[in-house]
Amino acid sequence: MKMINRRRTTASLAGAAALALTLAACGGADDLGGGGGGGGGGATAGGGETDCSAYEEYGSFEGEKVTLFSSIREVEADQLQDTFTDFTECTGITVEHNGSGEFEQQVVVQAEGGNAPDLAIFPQPGLLQRMVKEGHVVAAPDAVEKKVDEGWSEDWKNYGTVDGEFYAAPLMASVKSFVWYSPTAFEENGYEVPKTWDELMTLTQKIADEKGSDTTKPWCAGIESGGATGWPATDFIEDMVLRSAGGDVYDQWINHEIPFNDPQIVEAVDMAGAILKNPDYTNGGLGDPRTIATTSFNDGGLPILDGECFMYRMASFYEAQWPEGTDVGPDGEVFAFYLPGMTEDESPLLTAGEFVGAFNDREATAAVQAYMASGDWANTRVEIGGVTSANKAVDPELASSDVLRLAIELLQDESAVARFDGSDLMPSEVGAGSFWTGMVDWVNGSETKPVLDQIEASWPAS
Repeated sequence: MKMINRRRTTASLAGAAALALTLAACGGADDLGGGGGGGGGGATAGGGETDCSAYEEYGSFEGEKVTLFSSIREVEADQLQDTFTDFTECTGITVEHNGSGEFEQQVVVQAEGGNAPDLAIFPQPGLLQRMVKEGHVVAAPDAVEKKVDEGWSEDWKNYGTVDGEFYAAPLMASVKSFVWYSPTAFEENGYEVPKTWDELMTLTQKIADEKGSDTTKPWCAGIESGGATGWPATDFIEDMVLRSAGGDVYDQWINHEIPFNDPQIVEAVDMAGAILKNPDYTNGGLGDPRTIATTSFNDGGLPILDGECFMYRMASFYEAQWPEGTDVGPDGEVFAFYLPGMTEDESPLLTAGEFVGAFNDREATAAVQAYMASGDWANTRVEIGGVTSANKAVDPELASSDVLRLAIELLQDESAVARFDGSDLMPSEVGAGSFWTGMVDWVNGSETKPVLDQIEASWPAS
């Protein structure tokens, strides 16, 4: 479900709020195979402050614990934990979340060592498929599949399906084709939001000419992410493939129907390099382009607030990284615009998402997995702030910013054309391995073709 017809496709969501009502049908506790009865506090809990009626279907498991492993850390980890407050009070299940920057490596180590968590949030369908094929992740129960059939498109369900069997429910989603900037800085300097790629590059040069210095650049960037370092650069490349080569070539590339080092991919990487590897354009407030590899993606856009850079390409979820009190809006300190296509009429959209898979068939595990697949969980998480979801039950008005509201509308637009994050769909040896490390080498000065040759050579034979 990866690529949508951009932000001008804000149509057809008048019925979104109504969908939220009609999609509230839920399976009973019997669908989960256990628990039985109402939530831990009956009709209400906590002295009558919490209405537990919405949680009765998940059963009662007083004193049980379900472990959840993910790559989610810091502020977002706290927000994730907050989604379980009422669920825990009403069902008795304590959800113990552990987030790690080494998730992609550690989840494999834990599963192979017989120490897997109950549930894991997989950012890459490719890694999920590996865990399924190695016999670690179990098929989702009927109650989970029912939630997904109610609230998600067939495309999203397919990303959690392996060899025709459904394993993992979609969770959060994001729109990746965004450029964060400061509307106030643009207005003060007379800059306009570009609508085509040529306009973007013209603006980049204009900022370099007018504002460029050792500390101030048109762009800032960061791709450090612990064991997942490099993924923000792969996103940039994927966006470039969509723009320069188109959706059909993109599909051929991620399915290895054309080689990773195909000339069309070389061209796309060099388009990204025209920004990321140009010392006149990048890395404002942080150093020369080689600092991109050592700058956390969480911190990569922050120089915008100090006027040290003007643009940062990063997904919609970056809204959660701005310091508390930052005015995020079309007239505020920061906002985002669509990363332009080659023409105004060509607006591919890169999307991504996460999927909740289980390592066992415990009844409490199934209850948590079903709750996380529900429209109730999605609305709760969106209302907390900083994220988006493609669940049809989500009310866009709950979004914490105009950027995220727009992202939800795009994700819910059934007429939109989308492409899912390519590295997440590739075999994990590539998408969560050589592609990441290759981009670090590339940012650090390696030439495009040799890097792509190395990634191509790493593609598994079967």
